[in-house]
Parts: sequence; C-alpha cells; structure tokens
Amino acid sequence: MKKVGIITICDYNNFGNRLQNFAVQEVIKSLGYQVETIVNEHPSKYINDTNKVKSMVNRIKEMSIEEITKKLLSRLIQKSIYRDQIIYYEKRTDAFKKFTHENITVSSIEISNSNIPTGFSNNYDFFVVGSDQIWNPNYRYGSPIDFLRFAPKSKRIAYAPSFGTSKIPNEYIQNYKLWLSEMKNLSVREDAGSKIIKELTGKEALILIDPTLMLSKEKWLTVSKTAINKPKVSYILTYFLGEISHKTKARINRISSENNLEIVNLVCIKDKQHYLTDPSEFIDYINSSEIFLTDSFHGVVFSILLKKPFIVFNKSEQSHSTNSRIETLVSKFNLHQRMSENINEDENIFNIDYTHVDEILEIERKKTIKYLENALNINDNI
Repeated sequence: MKKVGIITICDYNNFGNRLQNFAVQEVIKSLGYQVETIVNEHPSKYINDTNKVKSMVNRIKEMSIEEITKKLLSRLIQKSIYRDQIIYYEKRTDAFKKFTHENITVSSIEISNSNIPTGFSNNYDFFVVGSDQIWNPNYRYGSPIDFLRFAPKSKRIAYAPSFGTSKIPNEYIQNYKLWLSEMKNLSVREDAGSKIIKELTGKEALILIDPTLMLSKEKWLTVSKTAINKPKVSYILTYFLGEISHKTKARINRISSENNLEIVNLVCIKDKQHYLTDPSEFIDYINSSEIFLTDSFHGVVFSILLKKPFIVFNKSEQSHSTNSRIETLVSKFNLHQRMSENINEDENIFNIDYTHVDEILEIERKKTIKYLENALNINDNI
C-alpha cells in the first residue's frame, strides 16, 4: 500500500488542530493510502532581550526599598498562581497527547529544519501539508519544512492550509514566492489565502473546505466521549480564543439568565474542571449544548457538522485574517445570519435553518476528493 506523510502543526493545546489532523488522516486513508503524521519541531525565532534587561535594571535602581519589597511580594504571589496554572496546563497537554496516541498515527522519526535524515523522502510516496495555519509566518516563521522542500516537487501536495494572515511580512515574501511556485498541487482554506498565492505567484489556488468538514456527524460522534464533569442540566457552551469583551460577557449572562442555562467555558484556566477537556470531549460538549458561542473557526465548523445553534463573534479589529477564515466559512454555507452583529436580540437565537447545508457539503466534499485524487495520481493508476 502506498504511503502518505502529513506535515501539520502538532499543537497539544488546541481542539481544532488535533481534530483537523485526525480528519486529514481519515480523508486520505479513505482513498486507499497508509497515512502517518510526521512529527516536526516547531521553529523558533531569536529574540534579543539585552535592551529589556538593561531597562529593567535601570528601573530597579530608581526604586526605593519599600517599592522593591512590594514588587517582590507581588511576584511571589503571581509565581504561586502561575505554578498552579502550569500544572493544569500540563494535565491538559497530556489529555491532548492521549487523544493523539489513540486516534492519530504518528511517525517514529521527528524532523526539523536542521535534522532531516538522508533519503527521508523515500519513505513516502506523497507528502501532504495542511490543514490549519501551517503557512502562518507569524507563528511558523517561514519554515521550509511547511512547504515540503525536503521532498521532490512531484510529491508535494497542499491540502487546505491557511496562512493565518492577510499579508506576508516583507522578510518572508521572497521565500514564499519561490516555495509556493514550486508546489505541484495548491489548495487553501480561505479566500485571503487564495489572494496571497495569486499576488505572489500568479497561480490560482483551489479553495477547499476544512478537512474536519469532510467527515460526517456520525463519524465524529464515534470519536467523541462524554466528559466526567459535563453538566447534568442544560447549558450554554462558550469557547473563546480571543479576549471576551464586557459587552459579550453581558450578552452571555443575559442569554443564560433568560433561558435558565448554565454557562460552560472550555478555555478558561480558572474553570479547571472544564479546562481539562480533551478533543473527544469537545465534540460531545458541542453536541449536547443548547447553544454554542464562540470566536473559533473550528467551533463554527463543528456547530455546522453537528447542526447546533451557534453565534460567532469576531476576535478583534486586529484579527482580520482570523475573521476571514470564519467569513469564508459562513458565506459558503449561507450562515451569515449567525454572526453576532447580525443577530437581533428579539429573535429566537435557538432556531437555525440547516436544511440547505447537506447539499452544499456534498458538493464541497466531491470537490475535495477530486482534487486529492488528481494530486495523488489515483485516476492514473486505474
């Protein structure tokens, strides 16, 4: 059986990342390939803190003994709180790694820009990069691994990756232009990504739905499990990656009060029992909720897949690229009315029309399968 290696972000603290990794694997497996995710080291960027240290020393010299004492006491308290947070963060990471171990086949070899074994690319017939923000220069710092440069051009396939930004910083433009031009099969996840590729290379990149949308509700429910701490009563589910404004908090509390619903927040470390939720439980939490409020792209994806009422919020004015992914998604499925600014408080927010979604999903899924079959030369082998 032919073998495909997946290059993606390995983030053990993000629901969408782990679930999209699983989805890419399952989609390619369904086409008759052996699949494994290649563990790759997260690139880092050197930061010179010399000036920061000098500035801090100068500030301390100007402080009185009393001021220094107060600062030290405050730091000790903060350190105690921070230590407690680290413990829970590590527990959450372990839960995500357990999900990965149980559901995703990973490579035995870890690669990095400085360590790719000789002949490594010969172990696979094709390499797929995607999905998630694997081409985000502000996070991945223009890593050549993310553009599959270690492999022959004929083996390189981009499957719905995201740039995570609407503009490539000048320092990365030259490399991005070259590396994207060398990609044999190009597709992206949102309109902004397609525009970037067009501007840099002149190429047209197919816009595909996120891999998580390729799997049916029934398939996802076989992966889901019920969290021990899930409320026995009806609840609002909230999952915000950005800061929650006072206005949004007030809205959540109002919906809760008016409809007698408990509030469950999955990402707040202060809410420790729910903070430890793993990706399997994330699916069940959404499926069992009365309504889901989020600013997360994958939060919207699973609301659509599970056909749950949802309201999606913009992260901030500074997060245009993040909002672009969501805007592309709700536009594709004719769900603009679920954007927070489009929902009238007097309307029944629990009613949502999903009757048209299955037809759109079928068309988009066929589009993706056709792209992958061509990229993997499946039709040539018949």
